[in-house]
Amino acid sequence: FIRMLRSAKKRDVLELLRRAPEEARPFIVEAAVAAQSVASLAALSEFLDFSKEPKPLLEKFLYAAAFSPRPSGELLHLVLDKLDGKQLAPEIRETGIVAMGALVGKLCQQKLCGLQEVERGVKTILRGLRDAKEEPEVVIYLLALGNAALPETIPTLLGHAEEGPVTVTATAISALQRFPTQHISSKVKGAMRRIFHEKRKSYEKTCRLAAAEILLDNHPSPMDVINILLATNKMETEMATLLLLKVQSSLHAHHHPARKIIKDIMGDPRINNYNFFSKVGISSSFSGPLTVTQDLLSTFRLDLLFLEGGFLRKSTSEFSLLSHGQQLRAAQVTIEAQGMESMMGENSSDGEEEPELVAGMSVVFFDVQLRPIIFFQGYTDLMAKVLLSSGEPTSVVKGNLLLMDHHQVIPLQSGLQVTIKLQGGLGLDISADMDVSIWEQELKTSMNSRGSLAMDFQAELDSSFLQATLRSQTEVETSIRFDTMLRFSSSPVLMCLQLREEQVPYR
Repeated sequence: FIRMLRSAKKRDVLELLRRAPEEARPFIVEAAVAAQSVASLAALSEFLDFSKEPKPLLEKFLYAAAFSPRPSGELLHLVLDKLDGKQLAPEIRETGIVAMGALVGKLCQQKLCGLQEVERGVKTILRGLRDAKEEPEVVIYLLALGNAALPETIPTLLGHAEEGPVTVTATAISALQRFPTQHISSKVKGAMRRIFHEKRKSYEKTCRLAAAEILLDNHPSPMDVINILLATNKMETEMATLLLLKVQSSLHAHHHPARKIIKDIMGDPRINNYNFFSKVGISSSFSGPLTVTQDLLSTFRLDLLFLEGGFLRKSTSEFSLLSHGQQLRAAQVTIEAQGMESMMGENSSDGEEEPELVAGMSVVFFDVQLRPIIFFQGYTDLMAKVLLSSGEPTSVVKGNLLLMDHHQVIPLQSGLQVTIKLQGGLGLDISADMDVSIWEQELKTSMNSRGSLAMDFQAELDSSFLQATLRSQTEVETSIRFDTMLRFSSSPVLMCLQLREEQVPYR
């Protein structure tokens, strides 16, 4: 379909979009974005009216642009024009801002940072961040900076990480976590030390853990590792348990940058002893390989942070791919619930501000951070969701993406030429649900990821006296479901975790 659109005229693409039945339109919009021809982008520009079109179709367009493997300046120009100075629905504006960040980042990776559209995109995000008054607005612009991952924005992120309120600090630190190691300078590490050791003010436990993670994951000094381990003696049980398990799991990961340093430190009995590693919290951290080949290592990581009363505070499940020194976060799903202590009659830790009752989810897919999903915000909203729950899961992202688009001509020694084309498409459906039952005193979360990957490879030799074509097609389908169930009516809290993977058909 993409190949067909690349050779079509603007009027044909426009006619197709206008005449297509409603259920087929999202697919055509995704394909037109993936085609990125002058005609298809011009047709989209004319067809998409951001003041009238239904929200799902506009979100499809923006996410298709954000996931584009090699976006053009024209595509970013189209997104900027559609968002500029218009009265938009909050969801569309937020999706547009995070998509803008992803496009800026990908164009800079292609060494196209000097483009006028890129400079305009960066100015738009930074101006929006400066002018943002409300906390949720600040968070969206910080997520866009995380997607762009531009080294010159690091000082801005550090300022928000150290001085912002809880949600802003957490978002700024998670944006910094997405930068490659070469950009995690001594200045960044200094700020993370101040946050973790609470040198200037008190920080929420998830922010301190994220700061420790940056220090441990980016060639840490032996002193950093020792200080982090020593600090666990003064932490509450759950936080200390998670941090110690993280340090231990990095010992088993051969690719972990801190493995050798931690191994040397563990040789010291003053550190590696029962007093340190006998924390008995229920929080857990696990990471391990899924696939190991000569060229690729894929890993699965699961972190579960509980509150002292047994409530799940934060769960993070992540699938990563490492190849030849490059890392790709294929999927990361974080479910957070804060303010539950007050609902259960518990108090916050000393020095911590009383957090608002809120639960939500954040997803990073193929290194693109999506717009966060809020399950409920405030006690009234929670009660309304409990009483009026439809039982339907919340859709996070659903659609078709072009992941690979490669075209190359190889001259042979014989004087002939071989043309190689490789395309890879992904059909994706991620949904999640959180169900709180006050009466049963249960908390259930469930995340369902379904995907199908299709790859088409073609090598063609074409000359006046000889023609030969080699073609191969590959299809894979997979489905992973991750469920957690907590019953906090009794002590100790009962917890059930289930990770289900359906059989993978491979053709």
